[in-house]
Amino acid sequence: MKFTPKDREILRELANKYAALAALPVQKERYERGRDINDLKPRRPMVWLHEIPWHEMDIDGNLTLYCQDDFARRMEQHFRMTLYRWEYIQGDMVVRNSYNIPRHYTTTGMGVDINEHVLSTDDNNHIISHSYLDQLDTIEKVNALHEPVLTAFPETDNQRVEWANDILDGILPVRLEGYCLYHAPWDRIPRHRGVMQVLSDLAFEPEFTHAIMKKFTQGALATMRQMEALDLFDSDVSDLHCTPPYVSGFEPPSGPATMKNTWYRGMSQLFTEVSPQMFEEFELNYAKPLMAEFGLVYYGCCEALDNKISLLKTIPNLRKIGVSPWANAEACAEQIGGDYVYAHKPNPAHVSGTFDADVVRKEIAHVIETCHKYGCPYEFVIKDISTVTYKPQNLINWTKTVKETIDAYY
Repeated sequence: MKFTPKDREILRELANKYAALAALPVQKERYERGRDINDLKPRRPMVWLHEIPWHEMDIDGNLTLYCQDDFARRMEQHFRMTLYRWEYIQGDMVVRNSYNIPRHYTTTGMGVDINEHVLSTDDNNHIISHSYLDQLDTIEKVNALHEPVLTAFPETDNQRVEWANDILDGILPVRLEGYCLYHAPWDRIPRHRGVMQVLSDLAFEPEFTHAIMKKFTQGALATMRQMEALDLFDSDVSDLHCTPPYVSGFEPPSGPATMKNTWYRGMSQLFTEVSPQMFEEFELNYAKPLMAEFGLVYYGCCEALDNKISLLKTIPNLRKIGVSPWANAEACAEQIGGDYVYAHKPNPAHVSGTFDADVVRKEIAHVIETCHKYGCPYEFVIKDISTVTYKPQNLINWTKTVKETIDAYY
């Protein structure tokens, strides 16, 4: 590919700024602090911001793209977003000394599509309301589900690396980046059945629900095996579903990464609404054999897990537990103690509408004091930020308030 002189000039200028950030000593300090926390050594907590509503965040054209070529524009967007985050909402982000290109692969899926109605209040926002139509209403349709077939495209990967190297030569190394396993069947199944139908089935159609879960578990197992065979896993991913992934023992291997030096990422957000017994029967019993194949497990997202942590502790390689804004912070900390990372998700509603620093300060201070009380290694990751109501200052103020609150304890 021949980039235009203007595209090349824009990208090299941005890449030089990015490389200068990556060379700062603070990057090593933050990397090591994040690693220590995941190694269960209490340190000052990391503060990360992810799932940002970028369409609402532009300040004075900082995020405007000028490159013409699509590949160049993706590079430009990555650099501009990173530089923006560093200037305005830095937290404890880590800028690594590389430009990463995700390995490209496709999957056939399991033979079922999403059929839905959607409702949006902002055409620029991809966070919208969904009403899903039932695509798995009979056992015949469930039995027709098949294992996915993955296809990797190493030639495409090599071509993209060559293009990036052509631009970044002498500034940044280019790295192909793989994946950890992200398995969340209770995010996927409701998209094929509907939320209310799924919750009803747990109580009134348990055998039918088990049939569905068996199929989705078989699909996950087939995906795992193929990802490993196709060299799609990575022991050094940029982030672990929005949290710091750094950990001892996962240093880049000499050959392809395997499941044993890769994270497993699991969750069952819908199961906030179900009992621990149902959680064990319909989620954990299916997930545990998959988790056992991996080096470490990070479990939990938006669901409240305070009444299910005792069950999570039966996962031998569990390392990190997500604590949502809707969980009881003290109950979680008491159960987590020093055995796992307490991955706290601050409430994203606090950066929408009118920002109230006192509310944020109170939330963060409570978590700090609770984690200190029970000896938890912990972190703060604000995510699922569907909107700041076009007030980027809200997120800037949140970051400043959180860092100042932490400073008072360290």
